Amino acid sequence: MSPSDPEVQRLTPELEGAWDAFVHTHPEGTFFHRAGWREVLQRAFGHRTHYLVARAGGEVRGVLPLAEVKSLLFGHALVSTPFCVYGGIVAADEKAKSALERAACALARELEVDHLEMRNRRRQHPDWPVKDLYVTFRKAIAADSEPNMLAIPRKQRAMVRKGVQKGLRAEIDANPHRHYAMYSESLRNLGTPVFSKRYLATLQDVFGADCEILTVMHGDEAVASVLSFYFRDEVLPYYGGGTLAARGVSGNDFMYWSVMERAREGGRRLFDYGRSKRGTGSYDFKTYWGFEPEPLFYEYFLVKQAEMPNLSPTNPKYEAMIKLWRRMPLALTQLIGPRLAKYLG
Repeated sequence: MSPSDPEVQRLTPELEGAWDAFVHTHPEGTFFHRAGWREVLQRAFGHRTHYLVARAGGEVRGVLPLAEVKSLLFGHALVSTPFCVYGGIVAADEKAKSALERAACALARELEVDHLEMRNRRRQHPDWPVKDLYVTFRKAIAADSEPNMLAIPRKQRAMVRKGVQKGLRAEIDANPHRHYAMYSESLRNLGTPVFSKRYLATLQDVFGADCEILTVMHGDEAVASVLSFYFRDEVLPYYGGGTLAARGVSGNDFMYWSVMERAREGGRRLFDYGRSKRGTGSYDFKTYWGFEPEPLFYEYFLVKQAEMPNLSPTNPKYEAMIKLWRRMPLALTQLIGPRLAKYLG
């Protein structure tokens, strides 16, 4: 190894500041590359983490957040990063990228996982199998309110204005209690297990002001709520849901408009609507807002597995389970859902 070759090591507490500084300044760094996710995954889910950093000359040249997810039902994987839209290697040069890739593949073999998964916004490993199930939606926020409103297609714009006419208002919540009630109900109705309330509380604790919950009120009734992340000049509304009452007052449309307005007023300039599966209601909703889908490249290095996994709700093998989940009492799904959801990141 020459003096200029990067050395890959595990992230230590002493390096967390340098890690985050590198992520913040690198154009391909995302909120989901922040070092704080290591603590979130450990505290909220008990997953083992393997955060790798490439250094040369004492400087950080690349980072790769990895977490190990293991269960009898869903298999054993090394993922960058579970519960996150984006992940993968962020590197200053090809040497650092190659060093991190080699280290990750070696770790995957050492741990004897089924596969290693990298969640990239661009293709990084052309010789690996890739899943194109997901897309993301990102759009610039104008500095003034009116252009943002006019950028929403007419039908959806009318829904936002309907919410305004109904007297909806937005409040910021300091804890996840109201949000969790609405979000867990929304996931139950979709047939998806919900994670624990502890996960939301951990996100707020670790990321502080960069993790915010906005709740929409209709009179004294909370009808919709969303947890958003802030990173650089971006806002990422991430976990959103609403009650049945929200539909009649356009609560969900008003909610996302309120997030956009709050972000604009705070100087944010990019709205990241997050990922959606192709052919789903979530995908359609975001296109109705005038957002164009951008492909995501979830790439796989197969170790013990012969083909890419398919844990998606669109997999026909889960159809009966989804139908059953939709009929279960909400309290029961809140009780047993987190035991399943921790493996479905």
